[in-house]
Amino acid sequence: MNQRIDVTIIGGGMITGDLILPSILQLQRAGTVKTIKICALNTPPLKALKENREILEAFPGQQFIPYPSLEKPEDQFFPDLYKDVLAEMEPRQAVVVALPDQLHYTAVKNVLNANQHVLCVKPLVLTYEQAEEIKDIAYSKGLFVGVEYHKRFDRRSLLARRQYALGHFGEFQMGEAKMIEPYFYRSSNFQNWFTCENTDPFVYVGCHYVDLVYFITGLRPVEISVSGIKGTFPNEKEGYMWANGRVRYENGGMLSVISGLGYPDDGAGSNEQCLTMFCEGDGKSGMIKHNDQFRGVSHSYLNGIGCAGSNFNFINPDFYRLVPWEGEGSKPVGYGYDSVAASIETMVRIETEAGNELSRRQEIIKVIDEKGIIATPGNSYINELVVEAARCSILGNGKMVKIIYGENPHIEHREEE
Repeated sequence: MNQRIDVTIIGGGMITGDLILPSILQLQRAGTVKTIKICALNTPPLKALKENREILEAFPGQQFIPYPSLEKPEDQFFPDLYKDVLAEMEPRQAVVVALPDQLHYTAVKNVLNANQHVLCVKPLVLTYEQAEEIKDIAYSKGLFVGVEYHKRFDRRSLLARRQYALGHFGEFQMGEAKMIEPYFYRSSNFQNWFTCENTDPFVYVGCHYVDLVYFITGLRPVEISVSGIKGTFPNEKEGYMWANGRVRYENGGMLSVISGLGYPDDGAGSNEQCLTMFCEGDGKSGMIKHNDQFRGVSHSYLNGIGCAGSNFNFINPDFYRLVPWEGEGSKPVGYGYDSVAASIETMVRIETEAGNELSRRQEIIKVIDEKGIIATPGNSYINELVVEAARCSILGNGKMVKIIYGENPHIEHREEE
């Protein structure tokens, strides 16, 4: 790669500080990224990022440009400021959309209309029709859109995908997944947007494992049922705190997904996440089992420095960690970093190999879609169908919703038998 790319991050929340900004800073350090800008609704999250001790120690001398300026009053809001930043960018740079789920569609369209490549946190959007619209706009402009389903970059997932394709497990029949995020999320900014009308735990985190089963097996989901348990945030807004989903795949296989905002703050892990898949072959069965919150590493600290201040912690060194290296500060490692880097480096590759040649950029995007490692609107559209069906189901008190493929993929309620 012989050129660098500017990066603008839209959103200054938890995922930006925990993964996206450190990853982009490492890419800047490696010579892939030039300037970094971060747009937030107001100044407090930007100040928190500027003062983040772990990031400061890991990346000495590196900075980002905040929008709005930190001199602005903390109670002044700038919901459209990112559009001005987009307007000032050179064409075909990189923009990371790290906003609440319900804001993705508008933001991603604005980014594409500003002629910029996109990396969006999952899920991309909340309906299949929106995903198709984004795919078509991006392809017409020769712009790359990546979706941050980082579990695809876990070496365990890549190994399972390869061995499943070779027939070593047989055919998927029954599975169970869990994704329980910490209880303290309820006191975070989640309480301002994670409300019943916008999203739920299945859509927000459970979708990781629905995508992962599809990624490993290639089997498409055809029926979804999601039931939720409501609760009240500290600000008295109502949200789904727990969700239980049942997904049927096109071969008849089934996956149960338990998700929520309720892992104990005093627990040893930062969350609870795992996947078990049972498969059948010729006269025998196979199994894929990933215990993702615990990977054989546990630490007991003198003082509570864990996720919620607990002393004894299960450590997952594979997703994202800052570790010592041969250079200054620390560097991020793990499949979370790999996922972000893959999308940004793909944008640079497209610009390096194709430049202004639209047809060549489109050819490269087609190859990426077909490869199916990085999630894109072209190869992960099943996720938008799943999300659309899940929202329809949970708002309908768990009613089973079908996914119909063919020339016009869509969802519909299953007729009662």
